[in-house]
Amino acid sequence: MIWADIISNLLTGTILTYSVALLLFYSFIALYSIGDTRRYLYKNAFTDYRLLASSAQFPSVSILAPAYNESATIVENVKSLLSLYYSNLEVVIINDGSKDNTLETVIAAYDLKMVDFYVNYKIPTKDVRGVYKSRNPVYKNLLVVDKVNGGKADALNVGINTSSHDYIICIDVDCVLEQDAILKMMKPFLEETDQKVIASGGVVRIANSCLIEDGKLKEVRLPENYFARMQTLEYIRAFLLGRMAWSRLNGLLLISGAFGAFDKALAIKAGGYDVKTVGEDMELVVRMRRMMEEAKLPYRVTYIPDPLCWTEAPTNKLILGRQRNRWTRGTIETLKFHRIMFFNYKYGVLGLLSYPYWFFFEMLAPIVEFVGFFAFIILILLGLVDWQMFVGLLLFILSFGYMYSTFSILIEVATYNQYRRLKDTGKLILAALSEPFYFHPFVVLSAIKGYRDFIRKKHSWGEMTRQGFNTKKNSDTQI
Repeated sequence: MIWADIISNLLTGTILTYSVALLLFYSFIALYSIGDTRRYLYKNAFTDYRLLASSAQFPSVSILAPAYNESATIVENVKSLLSLYYSNLEVVIINDGSKDNTLETVIAAYDLKMVDFYVNYKIPTKDVRGVYKSRNPVYKNLLVVDKVNGGKADALNVGINTSSHDYIICIDVDCVLEQDAILKMMKPFLEETDQKVIASGGVVRIANSCLIEDGKLKEVRLPENYFARMQTLEYIRAFLLGRMAWSRLNGLLLISGAFGAFDKALAIKAGGYDVKTVGEDMELVVRMRRMMEEAKLPYRVTYIPDPLCWTEAPTNKLILGRQRNRWTRGTIETLKFHRIMFFNYKYGVLGLLSYPYWFFFEMLAPIVEFVGFFAFIILILLGLVDWQMFVGLLLFILSFGYMYSTFSILIEVATYNQYRRLKDTGKLILAALSEPFYFHPFVVLSAIKGYRDFIRKKHSWGEMTRQGFNTKKNSDTQI
């Protein structure tokens, strides 16, 4: 069985090499993110956002919030956006052909009327059926656009076409933003010098089990649901370590679709959001970066580590699986669209580091793990497993993963410390213990289904039902 030994050694060597490279990248990311986080906290300590809130120096901003079948929460969501601290703000709600009474609800709540409005279709979109503004001057910054259903990317493009300000912030309509979120998000655009800031991302946190009152976050609580808690751990690792490191390298490829700011003129020049992909948020960032690289213009994509945006995470396997399926398809589609950058020195860090990392350690990781699992089963049946070596490697990998998660939790405690109770920190650390045995295999399986659906050319999002926040509404509050 010489051939079996050769195959076994080759497979083991390949997976071992891949694992070592991945662990080295993770170690680098964890350590490299610390410097940028410390630098941000130091600079932020000297900033008085209360003074900046009324400053005329801050650029004009349009918040774009697509809404589809959001009648149950749309009034509170809009109220939350209108209450943000920012002097020159426009809120654009895009009703993407909702099948419920979302439009009628917001019209009644904010005393809206249809107005004559010229839509400049700088980016091709589905037809706009009507534009509404409020008769009440209190809501003069609110613009509601009703359009034919075309999906989130198309709705955002309609928002770009109808918005009137210089910068856009794209969010999910059901997200809850911190009151000073826009101020902090736009600060990098003011600080740009020799490098133009083309986009900025912000940390997204899990709002499940948190207390939301009148569209505002009142109390941070660790999610009680297991899947939401595991996503809390994931988000801490991804946002506080991963994206901070990539921001410092100026190699960030992804800004969360839940909360991201863009230079509107450059977004239009790049062609807006691509309606042919389910990963429109990542694809737009990559396309804008590619445009700047090809024009040889100095630029940056920045990242804000402050907890600025809170969103509801899926709490069951069906919805979570659909989300991870879509994320996988979006990653594959984006990397396929921009494959010219793969190890292409003309694109600098983007082509030589960011793209290869996403290709090998984000896109291919589920395939490697899935194939490795079945190869391991076959090797067991053939009696070719070196159990001593296997157990040693398994313990090393599990220990590293646990240390990485614990490190990210400790960085969170040392910086923003959102979960102030000691038992909550303990619960997060304990959650990391179960991740390799239940949560992570489920995520890998969902990604494999994403590959399957990509091959089948499936482009749908899948229904993403939400349960709603733990909300409390003041009885004396009137709209």
